[in-house]
Amino acid sequence: MRQAREYRVAVGVFLAVWLLLSSPWLTGAVTIPYDAKALFQAQLQFLANALHSGQSPFWNPSSFVGVPQIADPQSLIFSPAFLLAYFTKHPSFALLDAYVLSLLALGGLAVLKFCQDKGWHPAGAAVAAITFAFGASAAWRVQHIAQIQSLAFFAIALWLLTRALDRSSSVYGVLSGAAVGIMVVAPDQVAFLGCYVLAGYVIGHWIMSPGLARSIRNSILPLVCGGVAATAIAAFPLLVTYLFLESSNRPAVAFTEAARGSLHPASLLTAVIADLYGAADPAIEYWGPYSVAWDKNELTLSQNMSQVYLGTLPILLILTAGLTRGLLWAREVRVLVVAAAVLLIYAVGAHTPVFFILFEYLPGVAFFRRPVDATFLVGALASIFAGYLVHRWASASMPFASYRRQWVELALIASIFVAALAVAYSAGKTGLAWKPVMAAIGWIAASGLLLATPVVWLRRGGSAIVVVPAALLAVDLRLNNGPNDSTALPAAQFEVLKPDCRNETIRFLKEKLRKEPGSPWRDRVEVVGLGFEWQNVGLIHGFEDTLGYNPFRLGDVSEATGARDYIAGSDQKVFSRLFPSYRSIMANLLGVRFIATGVPIEQIDTTLKADDLKLIARTSEAYIYENPDVLPRALFVANWMQTDFSVLVASGAWPTFDPARTVLLEEVPEFDAALMSVASQPSSLSRVRIARYENTRIEIEVEAAEAGFVVLHDVWHPWWVADVDGRDAPIYRANGLFRAVQAPAGRHKVTFEFRPVSGAIAELSGMVLDDTK
Repeated sequence: MRQAREYRVAVGVFLAVWLLLSSPWLTGAVTIPYDAKALFQAQLQFLANALHSGQSPFWNPSSFVGVPQIADPQSLIFSPAFLLAYFTKHPSFALLDAYVLSLLALGGLAVLKFCQDKGWHPAGAAVAAITFAFGASAAWRVQHIAQIQSLAFFAIALWLLTRALDRSSSVYGVLSGAAVGIMVVAPDQVAFLGCYVLAGYVIGHWIMSPGLARSIRNSILPLVCGGVAATAIAAFPLLVTYLFLESSNRPAVAFTEAARGSLHPASLLTAVIADLYGAADPAIEYWGPYSVAWDKNELTLSQNMSQVYLGTLPILLILTAGLTRGLLWAREVRVLVVAAAVLLIYAVGAHTPVFFILFEYLPGVAFFRRPVDATFLVGALASIFAGYLVHRWASASMPFASYRRQWVELALIASIFVAALAVAYSAGKTGLAWKPVMAAIGWIAASGLLLATPVVWLRRGGSAIVVVPAALLAVDLRLNNGPNDSTALPAAQFEVLKPDCRNETIRFLKEKLRKEPGSPWRDRVEVVGLGFEWQNVGLIHGFEDTLGYNPFRLGDVSEATGARDYIAGSDQKVFSRLFPSYRSIMANLLGVRFIATGVPIEQIDTTLKADDLKLIARTSEAYIYENPDVLPRALFVANWMQTDFSVLVASGAWPTFDPARTVLLEEVPEFDAALMSVASQPSSLSRVRIARYENTRIEIEVEAAEAGFVVLHDVWHPWWVADVDGRDAPIYRANGLFRAVQAPAGRHKVTFEFRPVSGAIAELSGMVLDDTK
């Protein structure tokens, strides 16, 4: 009875701490920056724009020339965040922030319930929940919303899976499977590794049970039910994502690229010494791993990715009672400790030989590029260990430590501080290291004093045994993992991401870009180097960019245009052989009418001459140039020419042709005799107009005196289909990247429609047939 009351206190304490530590974001004083805004806020607003205009969000024309949005794991289409877009036309910054923080609350509550089901003391459960929600990567990488979502549902799945196995319950099997399905529906590395941890947990449950055979038999029904639920939720999203990746800019990741995303072992010092390297102090330039001070040629990880501070109370218990006294090998947590050890080795990546073996032989590892992402799960499992160790302390069942063992514990802790000072000395930063070192010593002293307090004293205080450790940890994490430049910035910095913003550059582009129905024109823009938050503004404001911010895009687009993952800085613009300049055939075909740059365009495109592009506007953040030679989005041409597109893209050598009169095709079209005639001049009667343009449906009306091709300068993709007056028509890959459909003479309507379900099934069937041949 008393424990039930104390567990209600534990829940209340956790929710109070969650509210307190989340309040800077919930009140709107700050907002989660970087990826949360430039990527996920933009994706959320695109989703809302589509839903509230009666369109499908399954294709995104607003970035990278076009993206199969339904297959993009960052799109939020299959995420619970979909509901934010469904119910709100303009989801606010605070709403998305609240969603992210709510995920951490749900994950924390799941960890708390896991501890309760294990029969652990409520004090441990409260500490575990707080550590999960506000420790390590959960705090420092809160802007990586998809991974936070995966982390939260990992915790929920672990709790429900434990109930399913312990109770042989098919109901909890279904619920745990549903949680796994939501966890993997946007497949990132946290979800991927979470699946392995859950599988290992099941195996561990079998092995640790008194009767192995009986344990396996009892778990079959819950696991089958869970598998069915997970498959029902995640099978289709995973299929389309897989097919997208196969045709994307990175169907696989090279080991050398993945290795560059390894957690440096020196970063583990931040588990004990918060902000050792100045990541949270705006007065100090970060000097830790992956910084200019460390190695100017190795800057692959952001500074927040190297922070793994859990709170002093958890890490102190892990280092002392857990390691030196052996409690981490207790039966209750042994399986998860093994998982955490493997994950930690995985996280440090190329710094041990193990990662190469895992990369080469463990299925799925080669799809991901940053082993440091494993720190999300290391932090989650460490929170459970903290809960167990606080449970042992609060229940007065901590093993006795001899003087010799106590000296070992002191030596272990001291060695960490010596290592930290040695690292600081080698980097010439000893003066900067003393402040965080002394602060860490103070927190260790405070935590040690709490642990040395006789438990019976705290028990006399009613709920003090639950409240005091949680309060100490909450203050610790508020001061050391609280809002900082990596996780919290003023919302005013992101005004350009609001649909109703009055930014001068955005207003100019909205007013000048041509996209009226009934015209063949639909201009594109390229936004280059205006800042991190500008990279996906097209998704929010409804104009179409050839670039964007996303790790995934169609491989053909990347190869043809040189588009990279990001375009925050002017120095990040990369041209390609096929698109060597803004004054080029490809720029004209793409319809890049306006280029908004952060510096004069000659500094970006050094091939330009003084009068090649006209500077038509200068705003507070941008130089806006106009390309006068862009082609309409839709054209009718009578002529065609066969061209090897692989040679074209590789060489950049266009054949001699006029794209207003001739279309380049890679395959010989099947056409009737009418198409054999060749017109030297476009017919004066040939007219084309875009009657309807939506995300997944485009209608083009054409009037031509002779047969020919309707060319649409949107990227070709196999899930698009076309018809002419309702009769199916093949879509040919045209001009290296785009679409063309044959149209007979006369008046006709050509319709393009994006059909991802039938398209994905057809593509998968083709792959299977190819493999069987």
